[in-house]
Amino acid sequence: MKGKLWGGRFEKGTDEFAEGFHSSIGFDSRLYRQDVQGSIAHAKMLGKCGIIPQQDADAIVSGLQDVLADIEAGKVEFSVQDEDIHMNVERLLIEKIGEAGKRLHTGRSRNDQVATDFRLYMKQAIDDTVKCLKGLCVVLTDIAADNTGTIMPAYTHLQKAQPTTLAHWVMAYFEMFYRDMGRLFDCRKRTDVMPLGSGALCATTYPLDRQYAADELGFANISSNSLDAVSDRDFALEYLSCASICMMHFSRLCEELILFSSNEFGVLRLDDAYSTGSSIMPQKKNPDIAELIRGKTGRVYGDLTTLLTVMKGLPLAYNKDMQEDKECVFDAIDTLQSCIQVMTGMLQTSVFDQDKLYASAGLGFTNATDAADYFVKHGMPFRDAHEVIGKIVLHCEREGKAISDLSLAELKAFAPDVRDDFYQAISLETCVGSRNIMGGPAPETVQEHIERSKNLLRLF
Repeated sequence: MKGKLWGGRFEKGTDEFAEGFHSSIGFDSRLYRQDVQGSIAHAKMLGKCGIIPQQDADAIVSGLQDVLADIEAGKVEFSVQDEDIHMNVERLLIEKIGEAGKRLHTGRSRNDQVATDFRLYMKQAIDDTVKCLKGLCVVLTDIAADNTGTIMPAYTHLQKAQPTTLAHWVMAYFEMFYRDMGRLFDCRKRTDVMPLGSGALCATTYPLDRQYAADELGFANISSNSLDAVSDRDFALEYLSCASICMMHFSRLCEELILFSSNEFGVLRLDDAYSTGSSIMPQKKNPDIAELIRGKTGRVYGDLTTLLTVMKGLPLAYNKDMQEDKECVFDAIDTLQSCIQVMTGMLQTSVFDQDKLYASAGLGFTNATDAADYFVKHGMPFRDAHEVIGKIVLHCEREGKAISDLSLAELKAFAPDVRDDFYQAISLETCVGSRNIMGGPAPETVQEHIERSKNLLRLF
């Protein structure tokens, strides 16, 4: 067995089972590109600063580029004995260019190396996630733009409350996902800090040019404290927090899609491409994709809890516990991005039944608040108007009627001053159209919201 690159102090090899238990190459191999990228910047900086001969720095850079090409061509089989992606890459480099490769790790520790790799990876993951969310938000604004006049019921306590529009409902979810984009954007600012140069925990005696390395790697900032830099995983926790909130939004949306597609609601038809059948009941068309997204929300919550628990009792600086940071983060990234992608397709292909939505909005006395407001606008105190309409609703329930089904004479029995214009005031169109303040469901108001939102998306 080939010796460890750190093995000089040891007299015997690692236990075979412990070797696999200790190794992280099975999951951190996905950092290979970032590891090579970071090592190239480090080697260039070592050469520039005269810490290693320039010819060695040039050989290292060239060798690392060859290693990267070999990895991407599928020519490399990573070794468990080399533990992680960092040692694997260094071993491959030394095998390729010889003695010069042994100079690469000058002025560096795996502690600041992995922190740098991880931050590079997370910057890209954040960018990719935001890009996916932007695509979803574009779909939401498109659906909303086509449905500013599609009236539907809005609910509280899952009971019909007031009429709104499908566009207004869709744009509520736009706001949630747009906030998710903003959170990730903020997270990226705190991720964009380079730890390289922090060494194992107390920096290094070599005169490193950290700003040069940061510029090479595209970092906006450089860490200010080496102890913190190698032991900080706040940026990963912040991404997991953002991902958990985003998945909560997906879960809420999925819950409504599942309800709306049920026979009891019957206002939404999910495309066959995003539904499944039953092995025993031939009539079934199940919203399994939406249910699975809803279920995966708990998985991402678990990823956040995992890393919070790993980090909660760790003393400064680096501890091996922190090797447990990546699997949960990688899982959350993969889960969230796949959920965004499948939700985008599911929404693009879903069909809302506009007639059924309108009919549903007319049930459940959703215009009761507007009926009360009618009397308030004619001088009645709101609390009195509330009581009058409450009595009218109770009467309608007993008679099996809607408020608009009552004759003027029947209405006058409860409110003698009611006039013919009452019926127009409580029509669904009036109920929706008169709510034209910013944030309301009136078609022109929502259209303005859609236009503002499209402009905001152009900033990402």
